Amino acid sequence: MGLPMASNILRAARDAGSHVTVTARRIERVAGIVRDGAHWVPTAREVATASDVVLLMLPDLPDVEKILDGDDGLIAGVMAPLVLAIGSSSSPDGVRELAARLASETNGLVSVIDTPVSGGEDGAIAGTLSIMVGGAAADFDRASLVLAAAGKPKLLGPIGSGEVAKACNQMIVAATILALGEAIVIADRSGLDVGELLAILAGGYADSRVLETRSDRFVNKDYHPSGMAKYMVKDLSFALAEAGKSGTVAPQLELLSRQFSALVDAGFGEQDISVTRAFVESQVEG
Repeated sequence: MGLPMASNILRAARDAGSHVTVTARRIERVAGIVRDGAHWVPTAREVATASDVVLLMLPDLPDVEKILDGDDGLIAGVMAPLVLAIGSSSSPDGVRELAARLASETNGLVSVIDTPVSGGEDGAIAGTLSIMVGGAAADFDRASLVLAAAGKPKLLGPIGSGEVAKACNQMIVAATILALGEAIVIADRSGLDVGELLAILAGGYADSRVLETRSDRFVNKDYHPSGMAKYMVKDLSFALAEAGKSGTVAPQLELLSRQFSALVDAGFGEQDISVTRAFVESQVEG
């Protein structure tokens, strides 16, 4: 996700007369964007020193913490006001706590906004991601050029609001992808042509962005990861936590959490979320 997003941000920055600084574990991973004009630095510390907005696209907050801490960490390089946009799908409370801690540790120089995204690799390449933002309006405005280059950002409320929105998004995605997996197996075992079934579903109320982007994968049983199924477990756990805090009874959410945990336990977690077909096929009745 990060590399195509950075490519789109680089194009917008050039048009605005600004610049983009990148780092990665290996420079080979970002060689293309460096050739296109991004400035490479070997440490997160140097990214912070060169930037007023930093976007982190990592799986969860423990991965973010590794980038922040240490002599070469991002916080060590903060010399001026910086907006840190956290694109991870994470715990809303965890993001709120991190924002408070960083503001304290940097004497207010670092402001955090949470910016989880939806739209997958296709959306990252096209620059059409839905970007769910939580944070102060002033910080959102300061990061607007960066975020708008990657998709369609929407400020939904104070810090943590983006993560709540992403948890809700993942509830719907999980329900859809699991329902598709079950429906496809039923249809296939009943003698239907799965490709034709999905084509006709796309013309009715069962249509969705999930169906649009995953139909070929379902038909061809192509489960190489674009969005790993295992991440759905943590995302649904955040949704469960918010349901508990808000006093919401959510039986479907509880079922989805159990099913995706079982999918991961069965060895399908490293594959694409469309692997729900294979997971359903693997189940033995009774």
